[in-house]
Amino acid sequence: MLTLLFLAACGGPGALVRGQSGLADVQHTMGEPAMKWQDADGRTHLVYPRGPEGFRTWMVSLDPAGRVERVENLLDEAHFATIRPGMTEEQVTRALGPPQPAWTAYYPARDELAWEWRYCDWHAATRFDVLFDAPGRTVRSTLRVREDCFDGPCFCN
Repeated sequence: MLTLLFLAACGGPGALVRGQSGLADVQHTMGEPAMKWQDADGRTHLVYPRGPEGFRTWMVSLDPAGRVERVENLLDEAHFATIRPGMTEEQVTRALGPPQPAWTAYYPARDELAWEWRYCDWHAATRFDVLFDAPGRTVRSTLRVREDCFDGPCFCN
């Protein structure tokens, strides 16, 4: 019950009930997903980014029977820790959801592509970058950068 209250307070999918809510409930509550895929075992994953001004990307996972199995925010340290050199773009988007298109940049001097997500790190607006080796499109490295707060506080929740 506390988890549902927390999700509701965070602007997340608080009306969804694990083991009871189905795909129609998810789409009614969350809308159309930005990404959707199905695993070989029949589990379906729906991804809902809430950026660029939001700090969360929700993944709703449905069990093979089509009921909500798990709801999680993908933009946190646990998920960032799964990003490793050599991962493909598809593996990264399945782990973190799609990056913000306006914050995608190519750096010709390094032949590097950068993807960026905004998240909340200890109540401070922060960005997580994944840097890809442009020719191979595999992860080269990652980077965290706090947002500049010159125009006022940059707190998030």
